[in-house]
Amino acid sequence: MTAGTIVQAPDGTEVVLGEIGTRVLLENPRVRVWEVSLAPGEAQAWHLHHNPYVVLCLATSPCHMDWLDGSAARELSETVGGSVYRPVSPVHMLTNDGDAPYLNRLIELLDLGEEASGTPYAASSAAPSSFDEPGEIPTKTVVDDPDVRVQHVTPAPGETYTWRTGPHPSLVVDLDRTTPTITYLEPGESHTLPAKPTQTPGFNLVELLYYSA
Repeated sequence: MTAGTIVQAPDGTEVVLGEIGTRVLLENPRVRVWEVSLAPGEAQAWHLHHNPYVVLCLATSPCHMDWLDGSAARELSETVGGSVYRPVSPVHMLTNDGDAPYLNRLIELLDLGEEASGTPYAASSAAPSSFDEPGEIPTKTVVDDPDVRVQHVTPAPGETYTWRTGPHPSLVVDLDRTTPTITYLEPGESHTLPAKPTQTPGFNLVELLYYSA
């Protein structure tokens, strides 16, 4: 983390970097999960990513990203349940341009960046990830990259499924803002998605494929 680091803008102005998120929700030697929460009109501090990261959207609002090096701003249009996978990137800041709150979960992949622990990860021979229940499960793949796969699962009210991760660590992220839990799973472990009394935005299943055997 680089909060407090002083960098220089192209015009010579000194800029003090902030954190990349509002607060840390989960951290271990493999991942760090942040909450990024912006009220309407609010902007993050300038910040720098040292690790590739996955963004999971919980509440959407029109936003744009400014770059300290003067590159053209990037307009963002996200959907609840959607996800993006981004590499290490230059100093930037995010601003909520809309009239609704913006909220996400940002997962830093520490072993792919500058904060890698160097601790080897033992490859697993676990079976491919799957649900224990037979039949069709309401899932949609929203990121399919050699490093990371993210699925969006939307159970109907009262429905529950048990998901068993494959030969790599994974995370289960509850997108329900009333119960914003994050569960980290080792290869072969399972997690039962809690049944909800009403329809919610569902869950994101994040598989760290770069640990595959």
